[in-house]
Amino acid sequence: MAVEASPINPSDLGVLLGAVAPGTLRPDGRDLVGTVPEAALPLYRDRLDTPLPVGNEGAGTVVGAGPEAAALIGRRVAVLGGSMWADYRVVDAAAVVELPDDVSTAEGAALFVNPLTALSMVETMRAEGHSALVHTAAASNLGQMLVRICAADGIGLVNIVRRAEQARLLRDLGAVHVVDSAQPDFADRLTEAIRETGATLAFDAIGGGSLAGEILTAMERAQPPLTSYTPYGTTVHKQVYIYGSLDFSPTVIDRKFGLTWSVGGYLVTTALGRLGGEAAGRMRARVLAEAKTTFASGYAQTIGLRDVLEPEVLAVFARRSTGTKYLIDPSSDR
Repeated sequence: MAVEASPINPSDLGVLLGAVAPGTLRPDGRDLVGTVPEAALPLYRDRLDTPLPVGNEGAGTVVGAGPEAAALIGRRVAVLGGSMWADYRVVDAAAVVELPDDVSTAEGAALFVNPLTALSMVETMRAEGHSALVHTAAASNLGQMLVRICAADGIGLVNIVRRAEQARLLRDLGAVHVVDSAQPDFADRLTEAIRETGATLAFDAIGGGSLAGEILTAMERAQPPLTSYTPYGTTVHKQVYIYGSLDFSPTVIDRKFGLTWSVGGYLVTTALGRLGGEAAGRMRARVLAEAKTTFASGYAQTIGLRDVLEPEVLAVFARRSTGTKYLIDPSSDR
């Protein structure tokens, strides 16, 4: 397939940059060189001097195929297969999804990572016996999808943002519970929103800092008073899954919420395997049916492959902030 669109997702930046701080990047001939903090070097021992392909998802046109897939030649397809930041990719015909005529190639390029992650969060909530969700960095593309999903499915959702304009964006989408972590009454507002929704499960894209612990504290505070005192807190299980690393600092858990809680990592591919083939098929079908509505992605700019390592361009999309999602069109360099 000729690749014609591939989004730049945070997961791609993790491969592209690792622990390199974008602000340290500088041109060195044809290369772009950055600095890995010394404290992070042990974590990246197996990464050093190893070239890795980048690009988790993308879309394009099939330009050649074996006899059993010849009908796909000339058709536009999307694929979740890695190595999509390329001009051409050889992929398994069974792995591609043929795009409907009304879905553009750019729209089809982002039909896997964020949509399936958002849907898997809802499926995980149901599978683990929770009834509502808390989501951080909630104004992201993924967060906006989650707002639409939860509104359509009647699921309580508490959205945590860090700026007033992000809160307005989500409320304009129809979000009911939006809490700004930069405000002095954040803890009280978070507790009240959790009390109203009954959320006992959170997905945290931040990773570092104290936010995961603050969410667990609010979940505990939101529970009804104990009928008889125990130093171990309520028996309501509270779970935070960390699925991102917008903050690379240590995760700080200030334990003020009893002993019925868990914090763990969350990876969409692992979650899909755990949820099973039937659930994964149901999610993929929904994504395709709602590609132009629930799962629509917006891009700040479309760039070519050569532009990715331009320092001034990389500095923008590497911020991973709201409104800076970029789309790569490799065909613009061909």
